[in-house]
Amino acid sequence: MQTLLLEKNVHNIEKAKPFLKWAGGKGQLLKQFEPLFPAVFNNYFEPFLGGGAVFFYLYSRGRLNNKKTILIDSNEDLINCYLAIKKDVNKLIEILYNEKFMNLEEIFYKIRAEDQRDMFERAARIIYLNKTCYNGLYRVNSNGKFNVPFGGYKNPLICDIDNLEAVHMALRSIEIISGDFNKCLEYIQPNDFIYLDPPYQPISRTSSFTSYTKDSFNEKEQERLANIIKELDKKKCKIMLSNSYNPFIKKLYKNFRIEYVKARRSINCNGFERGEINELVVMNY
Repeated sequence: MQTLLLEKNVHNIEKAKPFLKWAGGKGQLLKQFEPLFPAVFNNYFEPFLGGGAVFFYLYSRGRLNNKKTILIDSNEDLINCYLAIKKDVNKLIEILYNEKFMNLEEIFYKIRAEDQRDMFERAARIIYLNKTCYNGLYRVNSNGKFNVPFGGYKNPLICDIDNLEAVHMALRSIEIISGDFNKCLEYIQPNDFIYLDPPYQPISRTSSFTSYTKDSFNEKEQERLANIIKELDKKKCKIMLSNSYNPFIKKLYKNFRIEYVKARRSINCNGFERGEINELVVMNY
């Protein structure tokens, strides 16, 4: 297969959007977020990157022009995908076009069981699994092994060339870091904007799937995050946090401004807890 050439133009930047389906993704909330974003800020930080919907939204609207941007996530497979797209998107596209990435149950479980070391093969594996697994979930067991079952979808778009090229263009000058959310403290300065989208506190015993990484994000982690946010507040940066409409979370951030947005959530074993629900947006401005 011949190398696929990038269309290096502004249209690619404008249409960049998340290349993975991610549990709790913020694409549906962007219109509600728009009036909540700070009008003016210096640099931009996102320590729970996930699918990156907020980053791509701000970037495509020119809100990050001439600003230092640092994207962080503790999920090493996810960050490897971003780094591979940034480094050589053509190589990744060529791998994804390999006939081995077929939407067949037998192939899915074979690829799911693999343990790729090469950056690009590893990224292609995660993108393939994300497009063909059940509900686009990323979930691992206690050993850090991906364990979401086959989705059985008819014609999933495994390799979206246009968007992968657009994402590459958007990431060219972006710093991407694999690590804990507290790493943002090393970089952030007054008047920088930091958007935080941690794994949500469950609104009930049945409303959470297991693990985004092999280490679950429990109440102790939520408290640690709240303490980090208090440190960030002292640094005079602009903070925006998303989380569930939960008494525990409301209490953690009782001294901050809290707004509410409506979200549609479908990943829940309890059908009564699917549909439109309230979520919190915490700000210090």
